[in-house]
Amino acid sequence: MIEEGDLAPDFELPDQDGEPVRLSSQRGRYLVLYFYPRDNTPGCTAEAVGFRDAYPRVAKLGAQVFGISSDSPASHRRFREKLGLPFPLLSDPEHQVAEVYGAWGEKVVRGRRAMGVRRTTFLVNPEGRVARVFRNVNPRGHAEEVVEALEAEVAREADEEKFSGRA
Repeated sequence: MIEEGDLAPDFELPDQDGEPVRLSSQRGRYLVLYFYPRDNTPGCTAEAVGFRDAYPRVAKLGAQVFGISSDSPASHRRFREKLGLPFPLLSDPEHQVAEVYGAWGEKVVRGRRAMGVRRTTFLVNPEGRVARVFRNVNPRGHAEEVVEALEAEVAREADEEKFSGRA
């Protein structure tokens, strides 16, 4: 299971247009990787809308959001267009990346045990290390929680640079 301070495992997944996105090519900026169960479901829609609405603050900090689920690129494209999402959605159909990140496992849905994506978000710093992990998140209000953590990380980093004389 990935913990804070760990190097974020590299991966390559197709986005909503079928274009490959490699995590390691995103180094140099903060990343928000949020794993969600399925496009067009109430909780997942609320979570995506939260990140959409918070995206101007994320972008102002030079960060990038990636939503990741096992849905197909075509499903992601429709979901992204329907909601006007300004960030990429990545397709992990065999849930290999979700498994590596510990976002795949047994959960209870409507009283039944099943394997699936556990809502989990990772804040990755510019060096590729996991700065924060959010597990078993509530999709409503979660984006705000993540953006506040991102703002705190950026401020902390700026303070460290100023203190060390690198600024």
